[in-house]
Amino acid sequence: QVQLVESGGGLVQAGGSLRLSCAVSGRTFANDVMGWFRQAPGKEREFVSAVTRGSTSTSYADSVKGRFTISRDNAKSTVYLQMNSLKPEDTALYYCAAGFKPTITTMTKDNQYDYWGQGTQVTVSS
Repeated sequence: QVQLVESGGGLVQAGGSLRLSCAVSGRTFANDVMGWFRQAPGKEREFVSAVTRGSTSTSYADSVKGRFTISRDNAKSTVYLQMNSLKPEDTALYYCAAGFKPTITTMTKDNQYDYWGQGTQVTVSS
């Protein structure tokens, strides 16, 4: 059974930092592209960041470039999202996703991913 379990969310003031983690089990983690997506109330789910299997390539949404950093530890089957300089508009439910299909050009698309976590809430107060 495949499981993706996110953690690290919480309430933080604007300008603060959080580090999200997503632990994956039931799959060969090293074979998957990993992504982070988020969904704010009343809005569609949107791409945040993704990393290829060997961490050779990463991708970021324009809104988080320079503030967020994605990384992965294949030995621990875990992907991370370091979020700095948080803004109130970063408030959302953050999901991690895993998939074998995504390529460098498609890993920003949520329909490329096969498995999703339950999400972790990030709330940034002004």
